[in-house]
Amino acid sequence: MVEIRIVARCFPTEDRTKVVDAVLGFFPDAQVEGDDPLIGIASSVDAFGELLGRQQIRGAARAVMRRGMTEGRTTFRLNKQVATVGKASFAQEEHPLGDIEVTISDKDIERVIDSLAPDTRRPVSR
Repeated sequence: MVEIRIVARCFPTEDRTKVVDAVLGFFPDAQVEGDDPLIGIASSVDAFGELLGRQQIRGAARAVMRRGMTEGRTTFRLNKQVATVGKASFAQEEHPLGDIEVTISDKDIERVIDSLAPDTRRPVSR
């Protein structure tokens, strides 16, 4: 069973509603609590996978998720400012206002990554 944990700082200068809406844009079933940090728990990756497909960034997403993979989970960060406009942008470096940290756990995490971002490389023909 997939479990998603989402953590995002929400500074006093930020609108909490916008940050929560950004999280819910990726994971609509998330239950979000707290003020700083916001902590969300979700169980469906479907909307996130659809967003990756619409933005045509599955290859990049796959690379980032595989790089963050450890036993039974993958962890990655999404740019919080970009997320407030409904887009996914994987953060490679820390941003001044922080990022949205996502940890997806499942006993078969490779299957989850494959469902979110299938390997689209063509086999090399000889």
